[in-house]
Amino acid sequence: MTEKDFEANWGDFWALVKDVWANGLYGVDVGQIITAVGIFLVFLMFRNLFTRFVLNRVSSWASKTENTLDDSLIDAIKAPIRFIPVVLGLFFATAYLELDPDSSAVASNLNKSLIAFVIFWSLYRAAGPVGDLLQRADKYLTSSMIQWLAKAIRIAFALLGGATILEIWGIQVGPLIAGLGLFGVAVALGAQDLFKNLIAGLFVIGEKRFHPGDWVLVKGIVEGTVEHIGFRTTTIRRFDKAPVYVPNTKLSDHAVTNFSRMTFRRIKWVIGLEYGSTSTQLSQVRDNIERYILESPDFVQPDETATFVRIDQFSGSSIDILLYAFTRTTNWLEWMAIKEKLLLEIKRIVEDAGTGFAFPSRSLYIEAMPGEFEAAPVDTQTAPAQPTGTKA
Repeated sequence: MTEKDFEANWGDFWALVKDVWANGLYGVDVGQIITAVGIFLVFLMFRNLFTRFVLNRVSSWASKTENTLDDSLIDAIKAPIRFIPVVLGLFFATAYLELDPDSSAVASNLNKSLIAFVIFWSLYRAAGPVGDLLQRADKYLTSSMIQWLAKAIRIAFALLGGATILEIWGIQVGPLIAGLGLFGVAVALGAQDLFKNLIAGLFVIGEKRFHPGDWVLVKGIVEGTVEHIGFRTTTIRRFDKAPVYVPNTKLSDHAVTNFSRMTFRRIKWVIGLEYGSTSTQLSQVRDNIERYILESPDFVQPDETATFVRIDQFSGSSIDILLYAFTRTTNWLEWMAIKEKLLLEIKRIVEDAGTGFAFPSRSLYIEAMPGEFEAAPVDTQTAPAQPTGTKA
């Protein structure tokens, strides 16, 4: 190869290099691509500095207010704020590039999608503090209803964000929803129990049957403390600390006893005294038990609710005194302590009266005794053989 041919080939190679450099990827100059990547990396490098600057400004503004809602909102939207430099970097990088109309439309849709993502992500995160704000409306809404509303707000923002991004890319949401209608009917038919439980949960919350922390009894199903009321099931923790996940339909279709809403707690005893007790002893025991209940601050007085001690009936082995009273406390441990004091006091009253407690017994009366008893005949064939011999 001559020197002239070499120079010609070298010129062709250099022309190819310049052509590749000029056209690059999708007709974009490689130098522009490198510069755009550099712009994007610069924004990433200053991401922490940018977010600190913005958050410090916003935090200083929020610290001047008296309420804590703005502080909670700032904590919630920290992650979306940290994503803003990424969006800015991508926007300026694509703006620097000289793109063809098709590529420019894709880049524009991408930037719009990221902006919509940041907006609805911030709203989704901010729904948490808004739910805490709704707690102030506890006079009108239950805590479970407030939790459901907060979840519904978050789901709504997520769905709106997804629909907005789909619309940006030219995907019509209306026909898509209509197309999913038939699919939704098929799913609904196969998920009837799910929707039944969902509707039952709405009725349970709306009727305010119980709240988290209440002690409830669903006869034949569970007894324990309500922990969480969910969309499909309610979590009730039994007294042995085992959680029970009860479908909401069970709670709406069955009678639920809410012990936490008791105004007073009942003590109903039947005290059986011996039949040998005199009428004076019976009256003394009754009067002293009644006096103790009426004078004790632990018990509710008769003008507030039914309270009485009465000689009730002649039972099979005792004369019964019916005690019916209510304690002011509904706490189980305090109620047990009051019952213990009452039991010891009744024991002392009965002993001081000189009588005693009856216990179940049965008497057998024989009308006549036969004059002689005849021994039953012994079958020699089946009777055991008698030992023989002499004792040592």
